[in-house]
Order: sequence, then structure tokens, then C-alpha cells
Amino acid sequence: MTTLALIVGHSEEIAPGIREIAFRRPCGGVLPAHPAGSHVVVECGEGRRNAYSLTNPGAEPREYRIAVLHRPDGAGGSAHMHSLRVGDTVTVSRPRSAFAPVGTARRHLLVAGGIGITPMLAHARDAVRWGRDVELVYVHRPGSAAFGDELAALLGDRLAETTDEDEFGRLLDKALTGQPIGTHLYVCGPGPLMDRVLADAAAAGWPPERLHLERFVPAALDPGREFVARLARSGRDVVVPSGRSLLDALHGAGVAVPNMCRQGVCGECKVPVLAGAPLHRDEYLSDAERSTAVMCCVSRSETETLEIDL
Repeated sequence: MTTLALIVGHSEEIAPGIREIAFRRPCGGVLPAHPAGSHVVVECGEGRRNAYSLTNPGAEPREYRIAVLHRPDGAGGSAHMHSLRVGDTVTVSRPRSAFAPVGTARRHLLVAGGIGITPMLAHARDAVRWGRDVELVYVHRPGSAAFGDELAALLGDRLAETTDEDEFGRLLDKALTGQPIGTHLYVCGPGPLMDRVLADAAAAGWPPERLHLERFVPAALDPGREFVARLARSGRDVVVPSGRSLLDALHGAGVAVPNMCRQGVCGECKVPVLAGAPLHRDEYLSDAERSTAVMCCVSRSETETLEIDL
């Protein structure tokens, strides 16, 4: 993945524990464009890399804006991001997206929990700019609404906002059962919230192809069973033990694979699959890619041997 050496042009706490940060080129200038729902992977010190949604408009951007929730019990990435000050240099990936608005959607239903509002802000801005039909359900802790005023001004009565879990359930049920055919749903937030939204949507009859999610904290994964990665180009077999990622097993065998986020969201460690059945646990691959590729950092194999193009 090509990276950019950018500087911090803005850093401000916009809600308790949430800091908005903007990156720009040291000498100004336009950055690579991107659709709404895109993210970048940022190096967060000591080898850590985290993915963050971009909130800025994507046409000829002169800065990349993100919002970072400080997680005191995390691995230190968010603390590092909160320590950045204007002028600091940061390594940032080019934008990638597996969460862009579907151009043929009749309506866009956005559901956000907490810091999951960041990609939804970009979706909402984009929908208003292009005159798309959009609706947002936003749940957050009291006093912790990021971008609340802007969203209210942007969406008006198309925004349903709450701090109450029971009320969120009612708003969600109303939203899921009151949409015209052809509506697409996008959800981002804590894992349990996304699991609930997807389960409720399925129960309400939403087809899977109209459900889209953005997950930046990896879902809890079981260690999986041992399998063998067969490297087609060299003819080598690499054993991938239970509890160890394919990426780590390949690196341990001296096989270099480009990687960035190690969370299954950036797409950098995607490799072609030639035989076998991948067990997908990423948030990046499209449905069309799932029979022909695997994400080495999180995914495994449903068969004893997985032949890959390495």
C-alpha cells in the first residue's frame, strides 16, 4: 500500500474523549480523492496501525479528517493519536473503501453508534450534496455526540438521535420496517450494536445484499483449526496452527506479504486463492472476491489445504 507523509494541520477535542484530527501535505496541495465511506490506515507509534474513517468531502481534498475515540484500555493507538499536535508528521495510507454508498439505492438508511458516526457523517454530507434520499439513526452516550449540531442542521427531521437504549430499539424497529423496497442499510459502531442491527434487519426481511457494515475493531475470533497454506509459485507448504494468523505463519516462514492494518479492513494483505475454501473473517472483500481471494491477517481455511498464489 502506498503511504503518504502528512502533517497534522488541526487537532481539537470535539466531544468528551473524541478528538478530530486533520492531515495535510507539508506544502499544501490536493490529496488522492475518495468516495464517502472511505478510510485510511494511520501509523500510531511502536508499530501500531489503526484504520479511521474519513469525514471530509472526497473530491479533490486538501486534507483528510478523522475523529478518534480515546480508549484507555486499548493497545495505545488512540492515546498516541490524541497526543498528536499541529505540525507533527504522520504516515497515512491512501484512502480505501468497502463502505461506499450504493449508487443504485433508492434510499440510504444510516445507523451509527458512538464513534461509528464518523463514516456516516461522510455518507450524510455526500447524500445531501447529491440529492440522495437519506435517513440517520444515531445513538450515543449522554454528552458524547460527535458532530451532533452539524448533523441536525444537515438532516433536520431525517435525523433520529437518542442516548437511550430502549428508545434506540424503537427507532431502529421503525426505521427497519418503514423503508421502501430498494433501500440500503449502512451500520457502524460497537460490535454488539452492529450485530443487533444486522440481526434485526435480517428478521425484518432485509436481503443480505442490502446490508453494509464498517467494523474497525476486529470481531472476537475463535482460534480456528490448523490448516496448510500451499504456495503455488514455490511449491512450499506452510502450516498455519490454530490461534496463529496466515499472515504471521507466512512471515515466520520467510514469505513477505504486504500488510498494514492487521484487522481485515484495509485490503493490503489480500492474496489470490487457487484451490480450497477460504474462511472469511474480514470486512474488506466484496462478495465477488470471496471465492478467489483471502485476507491473510484474519481469515483462515475451511479445508485442510488452501492453495494461494504466492
